[in-house]
Amino acid sequence: MTVRALQSDVLDALVNRHLGSTAGHVEATLAANPGLAKVAMDIPMGMPVRLVKAAQPVQDRINLWD
Repeated sequence: MTVRALQSDVLDALVNRHLGSTAGHVEATLAANPGLAKVAMDIPMGMPVRLVKAAQPVQDRINLWD
């Protein structure tokens, strides 16, 4: 999904607003947008940012009785 940044947007707020959390999504978005890391703290208004939803980490369950 590609979105345009609002005035004074920062990357983590942009990701959280559109994807609902930042867990892994910020890193995946940075990897998909070369050069975005240089402006991540003050993204220019109207700049297109390709948001990437990271895969959910697999969590092993641990049972106390095992």
